[in-house]
Amino acid sequence: MPVHPEAQALLDALVEQGMPPIECMTVPQARQATAAFVDLQPPAEDVADVKNRAIPGPAGDIPVRIYTPSGDLPHGVLVYFHGGGWVIGDIETVDRPCRQIANAAGVTVVSVDYRLAPEHVQPAAFDDCYAATVWVAEHAEELGVDASRLAVGGDSAGGHLAAAVSLAARDRGGPAIAFQLLIYPVVDFDWTSPSINDNGEGYLLGRATMQWFWAHYLGATDPSDDPYTFPLRAQDLSNLPPAFVATAEFDPLRDEGEAYARKLEAAGNTVTATRYDGMIHGFLWTLGATPSGGRMVDDAVAAMRPVLSATVSA
Repeated sequence: MPVHPEAQALLDALVEQGMPPIECMTVPQARQATAAFVDLQPPAEDVADVKNRAIPGPAGDIPVRIYTPSGDLPHGVLVYFHGGGWVIGDIETVDRPCRQIANAAGVTVVSVDYRLAPEHVQPAAFDDCYAATVWVAEHAEELGVDASRLAVGGDSAGGHLAAAVSLAARDRGGPAIAFQLLIYPVVDFDWTSPSINDNGEGYLLGRATMQWFWAHYLGATDPSDDPYTFPLRAQDLSNLPPAFVATAEFDPLRDEGEAYARKLEAAGNTVTATRYDGMIHGFLWTLGATPSGGRMVDDAVAAMRPVLSATVSA
């Protein structure tokens, strides 16, 4: 199908406003531009309790925001990593989506403000996200959550980090992760897929933008086939948590996300993979302008709730 009219109207508006491609901006300019995406989101939902705090990380404190919905404790918990190509975005960018997920799924959401590139190249973001996940598991009672119902998730680069944390938790013997929520994730460094070629220009996230993100994230490092940097290249994807993988039709990352879903399933994991026709990359950040994309949140919650609900561990 063609680009959804809501997504096309958004793309047209951005062109009319003269917004340059991210790869043509400096990092500070790109971060400032990202803040405007909050205005494209639905109004913020009230959540029973929202707290900002700092938790210990491998290179200093990591800011987190904890959303606790109403309902009897302990809740299941989702450790959430924001998107933005490891360079832009923060917990403010995903504040409204995290509120929505906490309320709809009835889970506590811990949103992680991990270190960004280029100031901190890989594996800094991954190290922070893994450390935050370990901290949540170890402080479950304090947070009013059930560590046996712990999920990780994120959008775009955050989906990449969630996939990497799931792999690391398996390899390192914990923490036990019950579910992974991967929203149009980055999982490879590949410029040859049909979706990269077909959707590489004109759909908000482009080939050149992804190359700009990867250059900042990798810096001078050469992780080669490290599975925590390139999850799609992992030799072993067995014994991983159930996954919900969302992709967008007009997204250059579509094919790698769908390939990862197939590879997870082939390795014996439970996978729900859904392509959102007509949508473009980043639509979780624009649901005020692209409300039809809200079906993805509904689908994600429907997949996550049975795994994280109290009846599972009862």
